Amino acid sequence: MNELLTAVRAGRHHDVPPLVLGLDLPGRRAALAELKELRKEVRSWDWQRRDRIRKALLVAGAGCQTGAAGCASWIGGRDLRDWTRSPYPLILASLKDRDPAWLGDLALRFAGRAALSDAEYTFVGELTRIARVPLPVTDNLVVGWTELVSAARWRGRTRRPLTDILREDPHSPELAARLFEMPELPPQVDFHDAPDSQDHWPGALCALVEDGVLDRAHLVERCVIRLMRGGRSVDQRFFLAVLLRLGTTEEEEDRHLRDWAAMATDGITPVASYAQQVLVRLDARGVLSTRELADVSGAVLFRQEKKLVRAQLTLLGKVLRRDASTAGELLPAVAEAFGHEGIDVQERALKLVARYLPAVAGPEVREELASAAAQLGPLHRETVTALFGDLVEEEAAGAYEEFLPPAPVLRRHDPAPETVAELVEEVAARVKSHASERWIPSSGVAAPSTGDTHFERTLDGLVRLARTHREELTEALREALAGVYFVEHGLGPYMVDPRSVSTSHGTSVVVASLLGLVPDRDRVAWRAKTTVPGPDACAHTALNGVLLDRAWEAAEAIAAGETPFLLATPTWHTGAIEAAELVERLRVYRESGVRPGPADFAQALLRVRRGGSGAADVAAAAEALGTGEGDRLAAWIRADEPVAPVLRHPATAVSRPSAGNWWQRTTSGARQVLLATRERTVIRHDFPETFHWLGRAQLPRAQECYHWGPERSSHWTATLPEDPEALAAWLMPDLLFAADQGQRGAVGFLPALAESAGEVGGATHLALAYGLGARHPEDRTAAVDALLVLAAGGRLDGASLGRELAILVDRDLVKVNRTADALGTAAATGAYRTVLRVLAAMLPGLLAYEKTPRGLGDLLSVAAECAERCGTGGIPAIAGLAATAGRKGSSQTVRQAARLLATFPAGAEGSLPEAPEGFDAPGAGEALAPDRKDQGAAGPGI
Repeated sequence: MNELLTAVRAGRHHDVPPLVLGLDLPGRRAALAELKELRKEVRSWDWQRRDRIRKALLVAGAGCQTGAAGCASWIGGRDLRDWTRSPYPLILASLKDRDPAWLGDLALRFAGRAALSDAEYTFVGELTRIARVPLPVTDNLVVGWTELVSAARWRGRTRRPLTDILREDPHSPELAARLFEMPELPPQVDFHDAPDSQDHWPGALCALVEDGVLDRAHLVERCVIRLMRGGRSVDQRFFLAVLLRLGTTEEEEDRHLRDWAAMATDGITPVASYAQQVLVRLDARGVLSTRELADVSGAVLFRQEKKLVRAQLTLLGKVLRRDASTAGELLPAVAEAFGHEGIDVQERALKLVARYLPAVAGPEVREELASAAAQLGPLHRETVTALFGDLVEEEAAGAYEEFLPPAPVLRRHDPAPETVAELVEEVAARVKSHASERWIPSSGVAAPSTGDTHFERTLDGLVRLARTHREELTEALREALAGVYFVEHGLGPYMVDPRSVSTSHGTSVVVASLLGLVPDRDRVAWRAKTTVPGPDACAHTALNGVLLDRAWEAAEAIAAGETPFLLATPTWHTGAIEAAELVERLRVYRESGVRPGPADFAQALLRVRRGGSGAADVAAAAEALGTGEGDRLAAWIRADEPVAPVLRHPATAVSRPSAGNWWQRTTSGARQVLLATRERTVIRHDFPETFHWLGRAQLPRAQECYHWGPERSSHWTATLPEDPEALAAWLMPDLLFAADQGQRGAVGFLPALAESAGEVGGATHLALAYGLGARHPEDRTAAVDALLVLAAGGRLDGASLGRELAILVDRDLVKVNRTADALGTAAATGAYRTVLRVLAAMLPGLLAYEKTPRGLGDLLSVAAECAERCGTGGIPAIAGLAATAGRKGSSQTVRQAARLLATFPAGAEGSLPEAPEGFDAPGAGEALAPDRKDQGAAGPGI
């Protein structure tokens, strides 16, 4: 046993199997007890020593286990899995004398563990081969198998055909069949090439069907069940691809009639389209009854996809032509299309109803159709009245009521954890995962996300409990964070670099210092790097530098052991601090004889609520403290100035970029609409160096920063909760790239920005305009959330937002169709009048173009829907609308313009909107030039 432990401590893993096999059962049990103690000891070693013995410890522990369950648990231990070459051949060698039944039990237990890779799949396969038992087909084992297959495809200089690899593996039949049973497909199966290719998973699986290895009928049945069940879009597309390749017989289609109907109703678009084609075939064979067709049609016509809706109307028209007596059952289903957003869809449905209405015998059906036709707008009112006469009830005037989410209400910030156990649990959750920092888009009506203030309570808790329970806290943290990278390997460069830091990194800095993992020399050097000078100093690094500097200062405060709590801990969930509460905190500091940390106090000033009726009294109370910090707080409150005053941008037109490379497009500044901020001398003179960037004059610069990610922005709004305008101006380049270049996740801070209590103005509305035109839907959803929050609080200037959108469209920075999608989403929540005010200011400039912008019809459709819902009272007439509606042709733009025009009083016509206040630079009106020709070059005004 001593020889085995000596080999393990020396890291001689190749010597371990024969030494294990040389031990009897009592010897292995005794060795296992020693190995368990060694495993605990290793956790406190530095990573170099630990890596040297990790594989030997893994092999020795596995070989000394007497039970299969314990062996599987030992092999799967997270702290023993950091190896570069597979240890499984050595483990198999150390288990060479085990009973086959024992090995089969080990294979079954190990196959059920999570996160199996190709190496684990090979290991389980060898165990079952030696034990001569069937392979335990588990979902995790299938994941490992797909990884092995994926690696085998790229082994060598050329890619091997997937079908050949699957045919070579004797376990492919049962593992491939399991794919159709798993809740989600493994990532390696997600990707497939062109539909006609054989070298992807759908094609390879169908090849196994042709070989007779897989049962075709079973796979068809499973594909139908999986498509019925729903799930991830990528999984649905996979099963649809397999089903299309396998094909379906008439008997299979007839047997699953109800399934096809359900898929057409609720499936993703490709699945619904395929199911709809099957329904057409079922109807042609006489299998689909009129009642079943009516039921499925009512649901399909409720969908938004125009292609599906048109196809369903075509099918209904064919059935009605074949047998007009079915009108009584089918026309109520057709009437579902009256509520569709597409005016051409509404017209097709109305024509079908008008053509076959005479065939309807009962008055009940006519009344039902008349009630549904009431949804149609003023454009169709004359036709509807001619069809149904007095059956159509006029909608009561003044019945509209705007529906907005509740106005944001300040919520008290959670206090710091009071016990070591609670704090350690929170710290472990934060440093082990960035989930709490990632922005997750909401549905458009949910409460907006806010800044990451949970980090603040963690930081404050570390300072408080390290002062009173340092030894208990240190021990608990070391145990809870065993296996975490920075605890084993030390802080990495990215964790102390303000260009990449996040709140979890800030927590890690404090914890590492508390655990004694940061030498004083490194701490001094790393803290000096929190300020990034020169051209690399963008808003991201400046705001992250503030966070990192505060973390280093908190670590120093913990080491000194005198600081009772942090001054900058927020009062409210937005990150703001009540001024009176900050005065009381300073009073406790004065009475305790503790000097506030410069970075902590500076952050507290940035967060303090400056306005309000009691500001003068609070300032006097701060001054009465008789400390330098009290005097600074009093002066800060009395000044009541923004951190960085934002300058308006002129509405001058600038030349469009050439069609050169993308870098020229993004750095030329040719199309940019950005904002500048003025200098704030008090910040540069009285605040720590890390904060100086915030007080400098910042010129507009379209700089795409590759060192930041959305998960690192969660604390930005909490850094400046009272200054949304400055933050919007500084982060405007990210929003520009989100709209123009498709940068993902840059809009995520907008809902929190909208919820902040600070004054909003032109910068916030310009930022919102960029967000509404972002390329990715989840980013547009975040902008919709922000719009609704501003509107709910009465802080949205719809006309200003509309004018900003028109300017961005004119610069080709925002696409009309994306804006239409975002505003349509906002309107669908019930904010019809809010959206109509925005569109009333945006549309005149777009209608004045000689060439119709792409997506204008969609934008007019949203405006028409809003006007029909809420009326146009109080909304100014839209210049150019009548001229657009009077054009020849039946394009979507012309139709929707006529629909919108019908909601205004007869003869109403407006003029081009005035430029917003402050847009008085030379050529201010040229931004909405009707011909959209390139203008002379001009730099972005500041």
